[in-house]
Amino acid sequence: MPAVDEVLDEPGLSVEAEPKKRAYRYADVWAAISYLALGVLVLIQLWISPGGRVLSSNDDDHGFFSFVMAHGERVVFHGANPLFSDRMNVPDGVNMMANTTVLGLSVPMAPVTHFFGVGVSVVLLLTLGLAGTAFAWYWVLSRHLVTSRAAAWIGGLWCGFAPAMVSHANGHINFVSLFVVPFIVLQVLRLREPGRVVRGGIILGLLVVLQVFINEETLLFTALTLGVFVIAYAALAWRTAVGYVRRMAAGLGVAIVTALVPLAYPLYFQFTGPQSYSGQPFEPGKFVTDLLALGAYARQSLAGNGAIARALSVSPTEDNTFFGVPMLVMIVVSVVLLWRNIAARSAAIAGLVLLIISMGPELRVGGYNTGIPLPFALIAHVPIIDLVSVTRFGMVPATIIGLLLALAADRAPLLPHRKRVAFGIGLALAIVPVLPKPLPVVTADPLPPFIAQQMWRDYVPGNRTLVTVPLPEVTTGRAGMRWFALSGLDYSVPRGYFMGPANPPADKTGSWNAAPRPTSDLLRIAGAYGRMPVVTGADRRAAITDLTYWRAAVVVLVPGTPNHDLLQTLVSDLLEKEPQQVGGVQVWDVRDQVRPSE
Repeated sequence: MPAVDEVLDEPGLSVEAEPKKRAYRYADVWAAISYLALGVLVLIQLWISPGGRVLSSNDDDHGFFSFVMAHGERVVFHGANPLFSDRMNVPDGVNMMANTTVLGLSVPMAPVTHFFGVGVSVVLLLTLGLAGTAFAWYWVLSRHLVTSRAAAWIGGLWCGFAPAMVSHANGHINFVSLFVVPFIVLQVLRLREPGRVVRGGIILGLLVVLQVFINEETLLFTALTLGVFVIAYAALAWRTAVGYVRRMAAGLGVAIVTALVPLAYPLYFQFTGPQSYSGQPFEPGKFVTDLLALGAYARQSLAGNGAIARALSVSPTEDNTFFGVPMLVMIVVSVVLLWRNIAARSAAIAGLVLLIISMGPELRVGGYNTGIPLPFALIAHVPIIDLVSVTRFGMVPATIIGLLLALAADRAPLLPHRKRVAFGIGLALAIVPVLPKPLPVVTADPLPPFIAQQMWRDYVPGNRTLVTVPLPEVTTGRAGMRWFALSGLDYSVPRGYFMGPANPPADKTGSWNAAPRPTSDLLRIAGAYGRMPVVTGADRRAAITDLTYWRAAVVVLVPGTPNHDLLQTLVSDLLEKEPQQVGGVQVWDVRDQVRPSE
């Protein structure tokens, strides 16, 4: 964590000879190349075919962020509303500000999406997110915290490629793109310097704006961590901290005003606009960190064991605190080595506090709730906090570990020879087992000609929708969601995978599904369990009502979907007509049955 005692602009460079400066520049280039190479290695299986493969551990979010990239392209090339999409979940739409739609990345990436497709944009952002986060921390560390480029490289390596980051690379563009965070932290702590109230506050405010449009959850984590850090530092060095209060408070005030000017309307739209919601579709303490996960290895680490990780983790995307026993030892060693550094001690305290918060309302050990209460229970239902998946607070100590390792590695050359060698061996034993493996992928079915060759244009006018069966939902209809994203959102669809109100206006609790409809429920249950329901006249009338609500032009059965023949029979029975075979898919043209009012 940046030292409040001394934040240097360029440690030691002012008096260095030109050859050493040149060596530093080479080190910077080498660091960037090495991080980029490792990022490519992690995503290599997706790079082989960005549009033809999906991340097997999280195809739902892979599909969602493909939609997000396509939306960013439509904002730039079609003038679409960046805060709202009317292309999915017709007729209600999707509040894009209320979803993790990374507008700060998808909009700048629009030319790539437009010319190379959403698949390339997704894998490129995941790769640059990992490498960029690593290099951002390397840059801040090497310029402001340590004198050794090697120590900075180690810190950047861990911050960018820790198990938490690699697990989130399974589709979570928002959580691997943390390259703004180091500069937010730096700017906050530099507000204590004379003459930085206005300039520093404005820079900080602009960084906050950018981070909001990448991931608000990360900004919350950063703010909480800095708050704990400052409190810990003040407790350990009160007299020093008091001297900074006025300048930092003034600078934060400038930052808040600067950020609120561009953010006021987007945030208002997020919390009060159409399809806004409150809370999550689960209790705040449901997904928590297991105590035993700290000493285990993540499934995507070299030493990882899938069976153990599954027992201790929420999902493959949430291996947030799998550090391994050797790393736990090195954390203790690093804290001892840095004990006289108040800033490092305060950072360790902040990491410990956020780790305990990530464990939720009661301690879980080996998959079992012990009943031992934890502090998170006191804040579980605080607004904003109740929007967070608790285990993700564990990403904070994961990052702080990297900073402590860098600071300790920078100090290690001052140790006696034997201790220096022992530190180096310990560092290698701690880091090597958690180095990442390439993320697993599966080959996706190719787009049928009906979609790929845009045959659908003969059936779907601009004000109508294409309804895929299974309907796209949080755990079903993934192929339909993928078709939609790869088409560039050229046609509109009902429902989809996104966050919105569960059943407005009666229930505005956040949900991963669109509000229930009789036909979507009937098709989902039949497809999931393979049981043919008895279709009644009421079911047929409800189907026409729902298709009218969705403004349907055609219903398309996804080839190869589970229980394909059963679903074909069911849809035919509901619509009382047989499908046509067009472009490799079964199509029910319902334009003569469905005439929605405009």
